[in-house]
Parts: sequence; C-alpha cells; structure tokens
Amino acid sequence: MNATDLTRYLLASARTPGLPEIQALAGTIALAPRRQGPWRAPVTGLEADELDALLNDCFPRAASSLCPLLQGWREQAQSLPRPAHDEFDDLVTLLLAHQSTPARDSRWLACAIATASMADNHLWQDLGLPSRAELNELMQKRFTSLKRKNVGDMKWKKFFYRQLCQQAEVPICKSPSCMACTDYALCFGPEN
Repeated sequence: MNATDLTRYLLASARTPGLPEIQALAGTIALAPRRQGPWRAPVTGLEADELDALLNDCFPRAASSLCPLLQGWREQAQSLPRPAHDEFDDLVTLLLAHQSTPARDSRWLACAIATASMADNHLWQDLGLPSRAELNELMQKRFTSLKRKNVGDMKWKKFFYRQLCQQAEVPICKSPSCMACTDYALCFGPEN
C-alpha cells in the first residue's frame, strides 16, 4: 500500500477525519517508509503500547489490520542508530511545553511533528497535510503559545530550530534583525 492509499485508509477509519491533528497523525504514519534511518518509525518516540493506543483512539477501524505492519516498521526503525547530535527529544520537549491542553494525544502530536521535522520537505508536506493552512490551524489549536511566538509566520521547521537555538543560547542570525538577513526569503518565503 503506498502512502496516499494508506493515508486514505487511515482517514476512512478515523473517528474525526477532518481534524488537522488526525490528518497529521495519518500522514506521519503513512509517510514513514519515505523517511530515512531511525525516522522511518510510524511515529518516532512512541513505544508499542502508545502506538497501539494512538491507532485504537484515532483510527479504530484500521487498528487491528495495521498494527502488525506498523510495529514491523517501528522495530526496523529502532534497530537503526540515531545521529549523535539529533534534536528530536528537544523538539518534543519544546512542543509539549507549549501544548494548549495537556492530553495523551498532545504527546502523540508532538512526537509526530518532531518525526516529520526530521524529513526533508516543508513540515506540512512531511505531515501529509494538504497545505500550510492546516499546519497553522493545528499549531493554533494544539500548541497555541508556540504559534503566537511565530509572529513573522516563519517556516515551521526553521522556527522550531530557531527556538531551540535561542534556548541553548546559540546565535542563529547573521544580523541583529531577520529583516536584514540575506536568508530572509528562505525563512519567510512562500512554501510551494
């Protein structure tokens, strides 16, 4: 089953398929085989019982048929070493620090967003969302205080890393102001 078909299958079995958070979880799971190394897990950072709970809660009609496949993907991904300096755990911590509502699915979403952040495209694409608008809606609803910090509507992956660098007190801009930076268009330009 390809990623598009798997996403459709998951959404068809979802309790609330129209929510951007459900779409993001479905997309992250479905796009797992396209990611590299340890990020090929359906949702990195979730143990087997958490992945089962996610499937049963969000995609109940697909859970029993997909569990063996997804557990195989998860085990394969876990057998691969993570890079010595990855920021996955820091990103999950950042997201959870800004969760709007403490809930079990907030952790699932934080891990899904961090997993998708390890892939190569725009975050909305790596989450399998139709556009950046759904990602912005998801961030507004589930990580409101972090969304408010992104005052310039910076591209989300760049914004996350900027936040992590600021927390670590690592200088990140070439100039005192983003507006004067030569990379401004790369950070704030349209995502086509």
